[in-house]
Amino acid sequence: MHTTHSLRFLGSLMLGFSAAASAGTYYVAPGGSDTAAGTQAAPWKTLSRAQTSAVAGDTVYVRGGTYTIKTGVNSCASQTDVVNAILLNKSGATSNPIKYWAYPGETPVFDFSKMTDNCRVKGINLSASWVHLKGLEIKGVPQGNYLNHESWGVWVNGSRNVLEQLNVHNIMGAGVFIQNGGYNLVLNTDSHDNYDPKTSNGAGQSADGFGAHIKASNPGNVFRGCRAWNNSDDGFDLINAYSSVTIEDSWAWSHGYLPGTTASLPAGNGNGFKIGGYGGVYVAGAPKHIVRKSVAFNNKASGFYANHHPVANDYFNNTGYNNGIDFNLLGIDSSGAAVNLGTLRNNIAYKGSLLANNAGVNTRYNSWDAATGVSVSDADFQSVSTSGWDAARQSDGSLPVLSKLRLASSSDLINKGGDVGLSYTGSAPDLGAFER
Repeated sequence: MHTTHSLRFLGSLMLGFSAAASAGTYYVAPGGSDTAAGTQAAPWKTLSRAQTSAVAGDTVYVRGGTYTIKTGVNSCASQTDVVNAILLNKSGATSNPIKYWAYPGETPVFDFSKMTDNCRVKGINLSASWVHLKGLEIKGVPQGNYLNHESWGVWVNGSRNVLEQLNVHNIMGAGVFIQNGGYNLVLNTDSHDNYDPKTSNGAGQSADGFGAHIKASNPGNVFRGCRAWNNSDDGFDLINAYSSVTIEDSWAWSHGYLPGTTASLPAGNGNGFKIGGYGGVYVAGAPKHIVRKSVAFNNKASGFYANHHPVANDYFNNTGYNNGIDFNLLGIDSSGAAVNLGTLRNNIAYKGSLLANNAGVNTRYNSWDAATGVSVSDADFQSVSTSGWDAARQSDGSLPVLSKLRLASSSDLINKGGDVGLSYTGSAPDLGAFER
């Protein structure tokens, strides 16, 4: 029996080695040709061509430069149809994804602004599983008319995908949108300056930074180390998400305005983190979402907003600064009546209106809780500057380390939190998004 198990283990090891050894490497470049060999010396021109050859475990390196996309893989059958500019519908395998990565040290830019299709557009339609996109810049996805809500920068319908170090901007709709699927990870990605002037429900109302509107039985979707700013609607939007989503170590600022200005858009909602809800309708069995170690500031409406969600979400170690309302816990009960819902621990609310719809919520160890015994002022922070948050990321793609809204060494907000399962130093967790 021992020998049999040993042989099985050796066989599995050899299969894994064989799969790794046979993994292919291909190249795409703006000046390439889809009739070429796909090598570094003779690259292909399009991701579509690369997809026909790439299989689980393969890597497609995308060289720097601009890829101007003028036509999609299909055309508009009607003004309310959807065109896929780039369609990635070939899956990798378990723990063995197909990788479409920027060539090290280079930035591939996919520019969709020259498309003239008179309907909705998905810049990259990722309808597959076990695919890893990394280091791509995606911009300019248009919307052709006023009959639709929005277009999308990256649209996901699949599971176990990784979207890493993407820079998505100037989309006429949501930058990154998970329509369905579980255990997708959006990592160290920026989505900014998105604005939908032609949306059917009012200019600005559908251009979020990130969205996840997934169906039931699709848990495990995570946004980590992401930034959303200058989007005309919300930074992160989980409305109509029927499975749990976690947002962590992420920043959202300046939403609800014409991008790059402080001109309010009447239809732009303007929340940093909109955590759930179903359009004001009660839904039984709704999931609990989590937002933690995140920062929202200068958002027109709320920094953190429950948006009529039917259950209490977890808000742990977040910082809300100078939003219209820092934390708005407006929920809904089974009768359809407004109710206050949320579990809040170790958060900071400072400047702007601190709280709304908070009476009776599960709140402890936050900056506003009398039992915590703290007060908040500018002196609690190394800096309260709201500029420079879009600074360059670190070499590994992680967020820049800034002094802004980090606690000063003399702050009484240090070691005043409660243990919620997150790592901390000192005798207790600090309040806010950044542990000293």
